[in-house]
Amino acid sequence: MKLHSLPAIKGSTHRHKILGRGRGTGHGKTSGRGHKGMKARSGGGHRPGFEGGQMPLYRRLPKRGFNNVNRIEYAVINLRDLEDLKGAAIGLAELRAAGVLRANAPLLKVLGTGEITRAVTVSAHRFSDAAKAKIEKAGGKAILLKAATAAE
Repeated sequence: MKLHSLPAIKGSTHRHKILGRGRGTGHGKTSGRGHKGMKARSGGGHRPGFEGGQMPLYRRLPKRGFNNVNRIEYAVINLRDLEDLKGAAIGLAELRAAGVLRANAPLLKVLGTGEITRAVTVSAHRFSDAAKAKIEKAGGKAILLKAATAAE
């Protein structure tokens, strides 16, 4: 279901308030703004986050941490998870199809937790040293894929 396909619920839409058309309308003279004051003026009102002079929340809270814009995200899988999968070749596409990884998983890194007993060809963007050693010890191959960078 999409937002544009939702039906309008009765009473959800209101008639536009007509302002400044004489006293008889009930919205003449001050046009519903009251008398004087900041909110009665054009351009009146305060900026978002203003709390009437009280120290605003965004200044009261401590600022911590750092988000690295150049961080490379990896979808991580352990050897014990590869052991349960069928097939001689395992890569990012196969793991997505099996439902082990999300469909939008970026790059794949294989870690060495657990054991692998059969020979499989694993294609990934990164391998831990332990994972690579265990795959090759079981008679399999660890194929290192080239990660597509933003510059390419």
